[in-house]
Amino acid sequence: MRPMQPTVLVLGSGPIRIGQGIEFDYSCVHCVWALKGIGYRAIIINNNPETVSTDFDTGDGLYFEPVTLPDVLKVVEHEQAIGVVCQFGGQTAINLAEGLERAGVQVLGTSPSAIAAAEDRDQFDILLTRLGISKPPGKAVRSLAEAIEIADQIGYPVLIRPSFVLGGRAMEIVYDAEQLRAFFGLAEAENPGQPVLVDKYLLGLEAEVDVISDGVDTLVPGIMEHIERAGVHSGDSMAVYPTVTLSREIEWRMVDIACNLARELGVKGLMNIQFVVWEDDVYVLEVNPRASRTVPYLSKVTGLPMVTIATRCMMGETLKSMGYTSGLWCTAGDFAPHAITGSDFSPLVQGGVVPSADYLTQRASQSRIFAVKAPVFSFQKLAKVEPSLGPEMKSTGEILGIDFTYEAALYKALVASGIEFKGEGLVLMTVRDEDKEAAVQIAGEIVASGFGIAATAGTAEVLRCAGIDCLEVNKIGDGEPNLLNLILDGKVSMLINTPSADRMAEAEAARIRRACIETGIPCVTSIDTASAIMHALEVFAAPEKASCLRLEEYIEAKQEANIR
Repeated sequence: MRPMQPTVLVLGSGPIRIGQGIEFDYSCVHCVWALKGIGYRAIIINNNPETVSTDFDTGDGLYFEPVTLPDVLKVVEHEQAIGVVCQFGGQTAINLAEGLERAGVQVLGTSPSAIAAAEDRDQFDILLTRLGISKPPGKAVRSLAEAIEIADQIGYPVLIRPSFVLGGRAMEIVYDAEQLRAFFGLAEAENPGQPVLVDKYLLGLEAEVDVISDGVDTLVPGIMEHIERAGVHSGDSMAVYPTVTLSREIEWRMVDIACNLARELGVKGLMNIQFVVWEDDVYVLEVNPRASRTVPYLSKVTGLPMVTIATRCMMGETLKSMGYTSGLWCTAGDFAPHAITGSDFSPLVQGGVVPSADYLTQRASQSRIFAVKAPVFSFQKLAKVEPSLGPEMKSTGEILGIDFTYEAALYKALVASGIEFKGEGLVLMTVRDEDKEAAVQIAGEIVASGFGIAATAGTAEVLRCAGIDCLEVNKIGDGEPNLLNLILDGKVSMLINTPSADRMAEAEAARIRRACIETGIPCVTSIDTASAIMHALEVFAAPEKASCLRLEEYIEAKQEANIR
């Protein structure tokens, strides 16, 4: 007998790699709760036992079956479900949308054609061109010869990645044709039958935006700015909300793009956009018409129940009917709709908005809360994993640091992720040529804070030329005593080592990075991460400068500041 309440089936993420999918579990659970709250019977299909969505009492029903098209269709038929929710279960779930529609099943929220327009490279390029939105030059290819031809046209370095995968699997930045030939087969084999994407690699600042749309109007809760530059997977990079370096002009351009894309695609629910800022222009890297890893973070620090709002949009409600009418996008991280009035900015428009001078003055005068997302790695437990960061995700978890200053929030995030700079011992620096200019500034801050530095010959020479005193140490191949001895003797408090394209140098660097991991010494492989640590040095030296409140207290304090 058909249940009295209409039934909705929510697709989970299925079994996935360690560290991935917490955001999908979070989103599926909150979707189920939202559906139940508005009168639907919500059931889940997911066969990942390490999730809350597979707890027996989360939904009204649980099918512990593979998230595949045949299994989902059987559950739909048996439960007489009125529709299926795909966008909260990650790539596994979203990939089933077209097949479900062909089988006559209603896909709730963003339509399968809109999903295809966002995820199919050719369709998406046409859309961006029509809207006048910049993207890195590149193309989807189906052969090595075509990949080499495109790479020669757009110029190296290029980013090579397979289509329709999660976690940056088989993704690589390649710097020449030889490296492209060696890697292309791996990218092709990761998702057989699908094209491989070849894009110009732009070494710029990354940021991402999550939006909620009802198909007409769009709500943009905020922008998260990545601390590491482009080239590090978003799951492995640190990110801060609100932004700390982006100009207002760049921020408003991102919001304009987000509103236009959501409207043109007819998004109903959540959508994530990843941007790179390069030479004062905003480029769209990719659009994911589904829940992303930043949704739980933005939901917590803004006070916006993003998945609940998105779910209600998917079921036919509008943002305006829920009371979201104006002034809801806040770069200062202080969502308080009752307190923000009279602003000429509303994300619920058809793009192209300009903030008033009075509004910006008001925003700048308000105090802020800062939230820093940081990855957690398990390199000590995974013996053969190379700790240097790149396009393929390696983290096994994430944490969040919140405080009233960026430095304190950063300090909390670093300590929680396992990077605790105590200053006992030398900071060992050995960086590639491209990072030496930044290394000088970092070293200056280290010395000014009263800590000592050791560096290999090339880095040491640059530091001394800048007037920074340091201990020069040998590389492993230059004889003993060398930097490896320094690490094993317990004389190093932190390693700052950025990978280079030199294979011999990298073989040695891998040994010292591994030695740091095995001896419990923080190992930093991104110059941007190292720069971030320097911002937090003052709080490392005086932890009492960081506050200790419950999440609710930070949000309440922010909202009270807005009301005043």
